[in-house]
Amino acid sequence: MDAQQSAALKTFDSLRPRLIRVAYSMLGSVADAEDVVQEAFIRWLRTSHAEIREPGAFLRTTVTRLCLDQLRSARRRRETYIGPWLPDPVLDEEEEEDVTLPLMLALERLSPLERAAFLLHDVFGAAFEEVAATIGRDAAACRQLAARARTHVREARPRFAVDTQRGLAIAQAFFEASRSGDMAALGAMLASDVAMHSDGGGKRPAVVRPIFGSRLVLQLHKALAVLFRKQASQLVGVRVINGLPGFVTREADGELQTTALEIEDERIVGIYVMRNPDKLQHLH
Repeated sequence: MDAQQSAALKTFDSLRPRLIRVAYSMLGSVADAEDVVQEAFIRWLRTSHAEIREPGAFLRTTVTRLCLDQLRSARRRRETYIGPWLPDPVLDEEEEEDVTLPLMLALERLSPLERAAFLLHDVFGAAFEEVAATIGRDAAACRQLAARARTHVREARPRFAVDTQRGLAIAQAFFEASRSGDMAALGAMLASDVAMHSDGGGKRPAVVRPIFGSRLVLQLHKALAVLFRKQASQLVGVRVINGLPGFVTREADGELQTTALEIEDERIVGIYVMRNPDKLQHLH
């Protein structure tokens, strides 16, 4: 490897974590994000680097365009997906995460171009001129795309973000109450309009559609608690998952499971359970 290739590799490696984050935010799949970034790396090595003034912008553009191509096939796959679809769980190393799980679900309702414009400008700080060059629209059109996206996702962005340590304490308490069958303690944590989503992908048992309201959520957990008493659920760790407090467990079938909790005003308003083993492989 010559000095030029070595420098190109070093530059790419320094940008890789952020490129993975861009791709994952677009696609909601860890494996697809890694594939896209690997393809961007191959293209980077074939590029004349002397002509590139801003490698970060160049690679972000490359990754975004590859993601737009991926989104077309991803949408077709999700039309035949069994049960609710949730993005792959990512265990966050940083305390603050600006692309939370509820926001990612809201992004699913946007067109690919709206999604790209919003993420590039509002989340990753790209100027609209860069967004325009990336998605092949003029800057004015990109402003409109981002504005429309902003309107659609406004409700999904946390208004009063829970303190990280307080959120993790609530997650720990949720685990203990749900596994022990303490419905009084569990009920005290839930908002009346709580929604529960569970993604099994047809590979493991999961609710086939979201459950709304504390009464139905408690009813389900009461039934689950009976199973937990017979087949223990082991806590692997309390963690931040896709920007939300939650926990990782190993269930009786030996498979991992993640549970992320959306919390507002000290009450749980959203429960997101990932059971699809295909989406949990990267956590092993």
